[in-house]
Amino acid sequence: MQEHDWLAERFEANRGHLRAVAYRMLGSLSEAEDAVQEAWLRLARSDTSEIANLEGWLTTVVGRVSLDMLRTRKTRREESLNAGAAEPLARRPSGASPEDEAVLADSVGLALLVVLNTLSPAERLAFVLHDMFAVPFDEIAPIVDRSPAATRQLASRARRRVQGTATATDAELSRQRTVVDAFLTAARAGDLNGLLSILDPEIVFRDHRVLMPSGGVREVRGATVVAGDAMKGGARAARPVLVNDKVGVVIAPRGRLLMVLDFTITEGKVSAIDLIAGPERLAELDLKVLPD
Repeated sequence: MQEHDWLAERFEANRGHLRAVAYRMLGSLSEAEDAVQEAWLRLARSDTSEIANLEGWLTTVVGRVSLDMLRTRKTRREESLNAGAAEPLARRPSGASPEDEAVLADSVGLALLVVLNTLSPAERLAFVLHDMFAVPFDEIAPIVDRSPAATRQLASRARRRVQGTATATDAELSRQRTVVDAFLTAARAGDLNGLLSILDPEIVFRDHRVLMPSGGVREVRGATVVAGDAMKGGARAARPVLVNDKVGVVIAPRGRLLMVLDFTITEGKVSAIDLIAGPERLAELDLKVLPD
């Protein structure tokens, strides 16, 4: 077997793992595929006799590529990585439909992808590689240009932001989660009676996207009206999270955060819902993954 064919075979054996790493770093299937392809190109240009652990080497390369992509994402949309002079591996047709990516995002966890996106690129890399893929800090440190001890601190800080420690008691969070889960279940099923049973009759829904001439935000009042709006389909992309240490909801098709629903629950009923959207407003929220 020629060396190129042998490398291609070894690379294909690791493709699934590499895509998993890149997807958790980037939250985009197309960008993850670009990062994996770039790893192949770098492998094809390298002296493989000096690579003792191919999977580890490829993992760190994908991590480095993903980190660079995250750092440039704020200023420009990355173009597809060029195949360059190296002979490219036959690339699988991306053909990744929104449905394919939705399935992948759901398998990873929409809420987790949303919270990961609140981390700095270096924090995200340290957390993903160490906590999710057990890469030692000694191997992560050179990628983020920090010492192993500083890299450990990056992962620790990211872990606290992802998991957090809610100020509410476990019992209170459990009660909130029960109500929010019931809301989402009824909304997805189009169950009007189910929604009315958990909505306060005088519930107020505030849409912070719409400013009124008076200076306030658009408000809708009454359980029947709010329930009708809730059944229009958006709940299918909704997942419960901690929003400022209370149970709320993110709406994130394919893991891309669009809006947050901040719930106020009073005596077991939803008495208010605030819809928050827009990059600046969303960045002000403290989002964490709900504990299992």
